[in-house]
Amino acid sequence: MAKKKFKEMKPKKRLKKREIIQRIINLFNTYPKEAMNYKQVSAEIGVTTQAGKMMVLEILDTLFLEDFLVEVSRGKYLLNGLGSMAEGKFERRSNGKNSFIPDDGGPALFVAERNSMHAMNGDKVKVQILAKRKGRETEAEVIEILERAQNTFVGVLEVTKNYAYLIVDSKILSNDIFIPKNKLKGGLNGQKALVKIVEWPERAKNPVGMVIDVLGDAGNQHTEMHAILAEFGLPYKYPETVEAAAHKIPKEITAEDIQAREDFRNTTTFTIDPKDAKDFDDALSIKKLKDDLWEVGVHIADVTHYVKQKDIIDKEASKRATSVYLVDRTIPMLPEILSNNLCSLRPNEDKLCFSVVFEINSEAEIKNYRIRRTIINSDRRFTYEEAQEIIESGEGEFKEEILTLDKLAKILREKRFANGAINFDRREVKFEIDKDGKPVTVHFKEAKDSNKLIEEFMLLANRTVAEAIGKTPKGKKPKTFVYRVHDLPNPEKMENFSEFIRRFGYKLKDKGSSTEISKSINSLLDSVQGKKEQNLIETIAIRAMAKAVYTTFNIGHYGLAFKYYTHFTSPIRRYPDMMVHRLLDRYLSGGRSVPEKNVEDECKHSSDMENLAALAERASIKYKQVEFMADKIGMVFDGVISGVTEWGLYVELNDNMCEGMIPMRDLDNDFYEFDEKTYSLVGRRNKQRYRLGDPLKIKVVRANLEKKQLDFVLA
Repeated sequence: MAKKKFKEMKPKKRLKKREIIQRIINLFNTYPKEAMNYKQVSAEIGVTTQAGKMMVLEILDTLFLEDFLVEVSRGKYLLNGLGSMAEGKFERRSNGKNSFIPDDGGPALFVAERNSMHAMNGDKVKVQILAKRKGRETEAEVIEILERAQNTFVGVLEVTKNYAYLIVDSKILSNDIFIPKNKLKGGLNGQKALVKIVEWPERAKNPVGMVIDVLGDAGNQHTEMHAILAEFGLPYKYPETVEAAAHKIPKEITAEDIQAREDFRNTTTFTIDPKDAKDFDDALSIKKLKDDLWEVGVHIADVTHYVKQKDIIDKEASKRATSVYLVDRTIPMLPEILSNNLCSLRPNEDKLCFSVVFEINSEAEIKNYRIRRTIINSDRRFTYEEAQEIIESGEGEFKEEILTLDKLAKILREKRFANGAINFDRREVKFEIDKDGKPVTVHFKEAKDSNKLIEEFMLLANRTVAEAIGKTPKGKKPKTFVYRVHDLPNPEKMENFSEFIRRFGYKLKDKGSSTEISKSINSLLDSVQGKKEQNLIETIAIRAMAKAVYTTFNIGHYGLAFKYYTHFTSPIRRYPDMMVHRLLDRYLSGGRSVPEKNVEDECKHSSDMENLAALAERASIKYKQVEFMADKIGMVFDGVISGVTEWGLYVELNDNMCEGMIPMRDLDNDFYEFDEKTYSLVGRRNKQRYRLGDPLKIKVVRANLEKKQLDFVLA
């Protein structure tokens, strides 16, 4: 037995009992297969006095009674359970409450900082599960880091004459990063930087890093948005080599290209998009075939005609997997020459498309459809507002076409809800930004008929493409394909949600068929429209749902009530749509099924990147909310409790949906305790209860841009 490790720990001063207990636990966990008596244990942990040895004997006896140790022979003890191994994910918290999430789905285990081996948040690790002490939670010790999840961090540089540190924003790294002066890459004191950890010596308190990129001065608009992207590991600039490759792509449409496609250039075609959009993925065409029968084309930019599989542009797009939409900018998946120019379906220009063309009657019944490569020439670019004006007034350019499409879309929508689709029409927060990027006003964006018109035809095209490949004759194996799936809600979450809304006087059916449950959810969402609790209930309803993901394993889309669904309609901004275009082209040409594993790996990566992009978007909104409220310190607002935790209350303001926090310490009229079951804080003396959804009047006291945090107090 290698005893040196513990002999080096011999104390110079007398140990307290709890220190002796900890050393004994560490000793048995380090040598799980060694049996020892009290004399051997005393020698190992450096206890030499007779009184100390008697205390060791007493502690060994207690640990035996607590099932931490087993007595293998008279007076000789061995660790109980021999500390089994497991692999999984490490979750680091700056408060020291680290945990290990096993791959096999078992319960999370606590990992003390001394047992973390400096693992970083999200690292794949191997742990030894430590023997459980009676009345204590099971602990684990990291024994190997199998795969690093993150080794770059964003923060503010602190540069002095002799040393430099990165002061880290992240809540998941409690230690600042030491940077040798020759690894600063020109970074100056007070600037934000992206730093890579290169080592973390075993006995060192701080990791050692090097500057990868200097982002700029803290507080600068571009710096802060780039910092948000870098914080989530998302790219904030385009590689020059990829840009150069995109500029070399031939722009001409050849006679061969046209010959191989169905020509829609003489059919009425237009786009409807947000007024600030530059990348137009989709266009609609409409033509009357005969009485009660229209031909409606959903035309999607043919990105994969220009971007070839495994070329330099494709590899970059695959890595990014999605465009990222921050409050004041878009970080495109494809170089702008493609996304805003070559592939964008701009008016009065010949454009190559991949299209789903429907023959549809006035009852919105699909009589026939075909999937084709096409060429179009859009007659008009509408904004949503312009199309909405035509729908409401019945007047304007292409009014007949737009009103017909609107009528068909409304019937399609009605059918979808009748089949059990869920109506999540949430209000979005939008900021009006001045030329310096500062938010000057905030407003809520709601989906109107023009938005819903486009949405319904995109849903129809996506569903049709998924059915075309996914539906197979009995006994035939379906080909590998990319599906967008949405699982059934978790019954326990639905039960909790049902219980929560009862407080507001609402009812929800949380048991029964999926259609019955979804109809009950729609009824609830209808009844909260315009009420002060609307946003809160909609938010919690979404949290009760499963997340939609990309996969090759089709389980259907619960939220849309579709058995088959994919993403085909946005290849400029989503990589899965490019994958679908390629698979579709292959299978429509009679090609064999592709191997499943590679496609599934791409699907998982795309789902992960979509999640990161959503987190970055939320962080940018949070930053702008704090910036917007910075000149409103001392002002009083009405709000509603949107979150309850053991450290305080989150309150969302009714006027602008900005969210801030009332720390527990500022609820100073009593000592409050967190009640996990009812998501409330309860006063120990006065029994005052603060619950999710309760209205509150607050005063703004702090706006911390660095932490993207608003602090409130009760007004």
